[in-house]
Amino acid sequence: MINQKIYSIQEQLNNLPPGKLTVTQYQSRYKWYISKENQQTYLPKSQKSLAEELAKKKYLSYKLEELLLEKKACTQYLHHLAKSSNKSEHLLSSPCYFPLLKSYFKPKLQTHDEWVNAIYYKNINHPDNLIHKSLSTNLVRSKSEAMIDTALFQNKIPYRYECLLQLGDLSFYPDFTILHPITNQIYYWEHFGMMDNPIYAKHAFSKLQIYCSNNIIPSINLITTYETRNAPLNIYQIESIIHYYFKQNEA
Repeated sequence: MINQKIYSIQEQLNNLPPGKLTVTQYQSRYKWYISKENQQTYLPKSQKSLAEELAKKKYLSYKLEELLLEKKACTQYLHHLAKSSNKSEHLLSSPCYFPLLKSYFKPKLQTHDEWVNAIYYKNINHPDNLIHKSLSTNLVRSKSEAMIDTALFQNKIPYRYECLLQLGDLSFYPDFTILHPITNQIYYWEHFGMMDNPIYAKHAFSKLQIYCSNNIIPSINLITTYETRNAPLNIYQIESIIHYYFKQNEA
């Protein structure tokens, strides 16, 4: 998401006129000046459109500076996180510690593997729409679902795709049913991919209402993501969600 914003601003800046705008104020009057090649020139009111373009340029330049700092901070944080995570991995690879920790990990991993590999009732409706293969080899219904499936698989999060969920007399098939790798709490992840379609959006809101009435609440035990044709889901959003819900409490 940050990279997309940076790229968009850089593209806009490339199309704006050269020079920097300076505004001075005397009482209630303002004067515009344009600085270019170390020379400052008065900008008359007749060139208001140029002043507007230069004001936009200044705003976008500041915004770009903020985003670059944010990106740098995120990179440093992820680097620190990776280094911290390596400590636990090194401990597990140590011949001194692994025998002592083996009994702690083995039951949990076996339980998760059994849950993932157990037979469950899958959605059998419209099998011809299962055309997108993820890294896990699962066939899913959209490119965004394939990204989510792949990210869960790569992060070793136990999950099932379109597993039957019975809510009273209603049968639901959440996109992903997830077993929290630490707490073993069940989460559901629904991706709504056509929110710019009024009929689709109305159906999505009705579905969320049914979830809530059955104590499956967004941001608590229901993860929801959305996209439109002009605002697609991206891998940075997915990874951020996975880290927030399933990775941040890892020792």
